[in-house]
Amino acid sequence: MAIATPPTPAAAERMERLEQIWESRPGILGWLTTTDHKRIGLLYFWTTLALFGAGGAEALLIRTQLAQPNQHVVSPQTFDELFSMHGITMIFFFIIPMTTGAFGNYLLPLLLGARDMAFPRMNALSYWIFLASAIFIYTSLFIGKAPNAGWFNYVPLASKQFNPGHNIDFYCLGIIFNSIASTLTAGQFIVTIFKSRAPGMSLNRMPLFCFAMLAASFGLLFALPALSADTTFLFLDRNVGTHFFDASHGGSALLWQHLFWIFGHPEVYILIVPAFGIATSIIPAFTQRRLVAFPLVAVAELLVVFVGFGVWAHHMYAVGMTTISMIFFAAATAMVVIPSTIQVFAWCMSFITGFARFKTPLLFIAGFIFMFVTGGLTGIMFVAIPFDQQVTDTYFIVAHFHYIIFGAAVFPIFGGMYYWFPKVTGKLYFERPGQISFWIIFVGTNLLFFPMHIVGLLGMTRRVSTYPSGLGWTAYNLAETIGGFVTLAGILLLLGNLFVSYFRGPPAGPDPWHGPTLEWTTSSPPPEYDFAVIPRVTSAYANWDPVDREADRLNLADGLLMLEHGHEQPTVTPVDGRLAEIAQMPHESPWPPVLALALALVFTMLLIGLYGVAGIMGLVCLLALAGWHSQEPPE
Repeated sequence: MAIATPPTPAAAERMERLEQIWESRPGILGWLTTTDHKRIGLLYFWTTLALFGAGGAEALLIRTQLAQPNQHVVSPQTFDELFSMHGITMIFFFIIPMTTGAFGNYLLPLLLGARDMAFPRMNALSYWIFLASAIFIYTSLFIGKAPNAGWFNYVPLASKQFNPGHNIDFYCLGIIFNSIASTLTAGQFIVTIFKSRAPGMSLNRMPLFCFAMLAASFGLLFALPALSADTTFLFLDRNVGTHFFDASHGGSALLWQHLFWIFGHPEVYILIVPAFGIATSIIPAFTQRRLVAFPLVAVAELLVVFVGFGVWAHHMYAVGMTTISMIFFAAATAMVVIPSTIQVFAWCMSFITGFARFKTPLLFIAGFIFMFVTGGLTGIMFVAIPFDQQVTDTYFIVAHFHYIIFGAAVFPIFGGMYYWFPKVTGKLYFERPGQISFWIIFVGTNLLFFPMHIVGLLGMTRRVSTYPSGLGWTAYNLAETIGGFVTLAGILLLLGNLFVSYFRGPPAGPDPWHGPTLEWTTSSPPPEYDFAVIPRVTSAYANWDPVDREADRLNLADGLLMLEHGHEQPTVTPVDGRLAEIAQMPHESPWPPVLALALALVFTMLLIGLYGVAGIMGLVCLLALAGWHSQEPPE
């Protein structure tokens, strides 16, 4: 832990023993076999950042094609693949893995006062499966067989009759493959939050970031099965001869839409709830006051995902549902505004009642609030059923969606990059370039997405690869394209600032922001064991509690709760946070990447139709699991 006075010789000896016990293997092999949550978080970060670049490049190609009427920058087939891959990438391979995989993995144990996740090897497995699924689905783009029916992949367009190649098979198998990683992540996040908190951290003292991750994790666990079932049914329809979506044989094309949007609309809230958690971490640090209505915000973060499960069919008002059904979903659409409004009120009142220091992280959160409220106002318009029916499948929907997804999810990601950069690297970023990057991104984003509202109301539909002149759309599309490239310039400045700051930034120290939560009580970057002493917690803002931090210093001197005799971590009771037992944790293991590779071969064999070989590779997966469990830590 970061302490004001040097440790005693006995404490220094114990800390040295901790370093030896938790030390990771050096070199590439160490990264391949790591189970350290911080290393896994960094692996997720760099992988998702690369995929963000790929998704951004696809978006800019789309915007370049649409900048003027009758353009031929890319062919219609390539355009279909680009907008499909853009949506798939940003939803499944950037925002979810960046917020949960990168931010969640790195920060959750630090915020909870733990030394690692509850299941370190499963945590590593989730990353390697995620990486393998990304390689799997991007292989389709490089061989010209990328998904081409949108990220929503509606049938019958996606059926074998109208799409006979492997494009949709890549989609089905890639989504199922990726869902395994997300499910593993969600499950072990839930267990970590309930069982691996610091002693004394009852649920009402848990950081709001952790409530956000808990909400997102439960959302993923309940939403992903519908999507996995949907894509499994479609793969069977295309390759085995079933008829789940074939109306001529008793199936229903609308079954796809219902199952997809049972996942798809909660997914919107699953994407943005971790961003809410980032906001609730940054605002107290830069206003130096506790967040207004802390308990209500915690409940609202959970409710927004729960209520989101009742909204799915407002995507389907144009399919001929009964009026009473549409009224039910319109009411749910109105209800989901309530928990969101609670949080907006709490954020804004914290700005007003605190002393706001508008450093770069807080600027991004202020921009996020503006974008979220703007996107929310256009979203509440869909309560009006006739209006929803009129704008369905127009660029008005694209504008609303991107104000929520990019403005409300990606802006906090950028703010979080700046906020926790000193903790991860031990260096401070350069403030002036950081603020400039915010304003460029903010202006570019609004120039990119706001005109889409207007062009959508003028009748421009989604998923068109070109359009004739004379419709009044040209100026708006040109402005959107310019906005896309301005946003790119701001993002490049942001990343360039962090890159230069890593090498030239001044030392940050353990707590440059006087942050409220436990990650700021340890060194920057954190040691491999996170905390020399498992922290004591008696309040929701643990780093602002001098009594608890003094107790940690005394425990360090006395050797209490240092747990330096093995790879140990305390577990607590789920509600009250009372110390239950000391668990022995696994360390490095080669089995997660081996199992992920075997699973990748299963999906590859399924894709090319070698089902027998896929079965054999499934047996290899079982053998890898047997090897995995042969290395259980001692009781």
